[in-house]
Amino acid sequence: MEFQILPVTALQQNCTLLWCARTRRAVIVDPGGEPDRIEARLNQLALEPERILLTHGHLDHVGAAVELAKRLAIPIMGPHPDDAFLLKSLAEQCRMFGFPRIDAFEPDLWLQPGERIAVGEESLEVIHCPGHTPGHIVLYDPRSQLAQVGDVLFRGSIGRTDFPRGNHLQLLDSIRQRLFPLGDAVRFIPGHGPMSTFGEERRSNPFVGDRNPG
Repeated sequence: MEFQILPVTALQQNCTLLWCARTRRAVIVDPGGEPDRIEARLNQLALEPERILLTHGHLDHVGAAVELAKRLAIPIMGPHPDDAFLLKSLAEQCRMFGFPRIDAFEPDLWLQPGERIAVGEESLEVIHCPGHTPGHIVLYDPRSQLAQVGDVLFRGSIGRTDFPRGNHLQLLDSIRQRLFPLGDAVRFIPGHGPMSTFGEERRSNPFVGDRNPG
């Protein structure tokens, strides 16, 4: 699996293009905004987008999803249905953060834990990781030891839990029980900021590292 990260919007959210090197078939993960730029990059890389995947329902991760789905004639998949309330409240989120209005929508398909999503000859596994939001998912490629974790985990930090229906203890459990067991070598792409590995976060993250078991 190959990838490229495009930080978009004023919040510098990591929209990620993931693709199969042999077939050039691709998915767009968390297109939070700037659809023209995302589409241009797809064309530059000669990729064939097949679907849009959403890790969770916050505005900065879903803002360009409907526009790109229409332009490219591809479906929107995810997140887990427990985030339906966030997709229904997009107009309110836009007012809160000063973004242009985006109307509520539903994906073409909600995603469930354990599902596999084909990306050409590669595939991504869906892992439900609630805490930042109740329906947050992580997308994991075991073959290339790569995970797209959205706003669950960051280099040196963890996702916020002060938004509606966030749960701090649930977030810690998601990281420690569902992500770290995948292995220290797994690289991850966070929703914002630089990449890291699960091993590095176990070693040094002040919130979920091995030295802070609380």
